[in-house]
Amino acid sequence: MSTITREELKEKLDRGDDFKLVNCLADWMFRAKRIPGSIHFEDLKHALETLNCQEEVIVYCSNRGCTASVLVYQQLREHGVQNLRRYAGGIADWEDAGYPLEGERVNQREEKRTTNSPRAPVR
Repeated sequence: MSTITREELKEKLDRGDDFKLVNCLADWMFRAKRIPGSIHFEDLKHALETLNCQEEVIVYCSNRGCTASVLVYQQLREHGVQNLRRYAGGIADWEDAGYPLEGERVNQREEKRTTNSPRAPVR
């Protein structure tokens, strides 16, 4: 299984490299929190209809112990996706590094932090 490190993934995103970043978690988890630019598929059929077997695909899930990205990696490989890598650290590793996230739960936390933070006086 070919993997990618957090730093390599961050560099690819910062450069705007052309690849598909696939979040392998359930839909509600994808909506709640994800690495910016991630996509999600309801099932393998939809993924195979959407992905080009020649393009670079990086899969991830929640953390090192999560097997969702391992299973998706294996299924995509079996169906001909060749340029495939796994970001094993997942969302937990990304968040631990302080890198940005997007999603419904991320926005709620940011909103609360902004609402509860002291405001500068208006002049």
